[in-house]
Amino acid sequence: MHVEGIPAAGTSTTAPAVEPMPDPTAAAVARALGLLRGPGSGTGRVLLGLAGPPAAGKSTLARRLIDEINRHEGPDTAAYLPLDGFHLSNAQLDRLDLRARKGAPETFDALGYLALVQRVAADRFHDIYVPDFDRTLDEPVAARHLIRPCTRLVVTEGNYLATPVTPWTNARALLRELWYIDADHTTRDARLLARHTAGGQGHSTARRRIDTNDQPNAEYVETARWACDWVVRTDAFAPAHRSA
Repeated sequence: MHVEGIPAAGTSTTAPAVEPMPDPTAAAVARALGLLRGPGSGTGRVLLGLAGPPAAGKSTLARRLIDEINRHEGPDTAAYLPLDGFHLSNAQLDRLDLRARKGAPETFDALGYLALVQRVAADRFHDIYVPDFDRTLDEPVAARHLIRPCTRLVVTEGNYLATPVTPWTNARALLRELWYIDADHTTRDARLLARHTAGGQGHSTARRRIDTNDQPNAEYVETARWACDWVVRTDAFAPAHRSA
């Protein structure tokens, strides 16, 4: 896979070039290991971000990266911080009349996410508990993931990490790199349909949710693709109900 990076500050409006490959995991692991082992890595904690549209494969790749880094470097070297843990609860979405827009930028506790990223970047002395999103419950859940003091790489992923407005830009400033995770529209559409129907929605309801909410969100995310350092295509990933 040939992928050409761009300046982290996003001064260019030219998107990174990308050539698909059968499975992007090996190249992604090699690049992540380079962040840990390369010049300037020192003993500090590295934060790596994965941005991209819904069902691009962000959470699948994040978990594979973490598993492989821990296999290479030892347990708890890498840990997970998903933006989905900062979904507003259904009770709050109902209060705000935003249930139909679940997954849009305004349906996340973005400032809460930023506060945790800031703590992860600064605190190397305490266990840090990280929330997740449970698709069976369709709700965020507290403290599912753990970042240990010895953790050197934290992989954080979410739709809006490349968005060029605050507070997303404040979180972006703390990331060593931000990768754009992508798959073609047909692949993402199939993954979303599988995800929503597995969650109990009928086909027509799932189809309507994709067309009226997921796709507009994806189009918004795609406008920030240029701000990422690297592009990873995940078309080869099998459909997964938990893929983000």
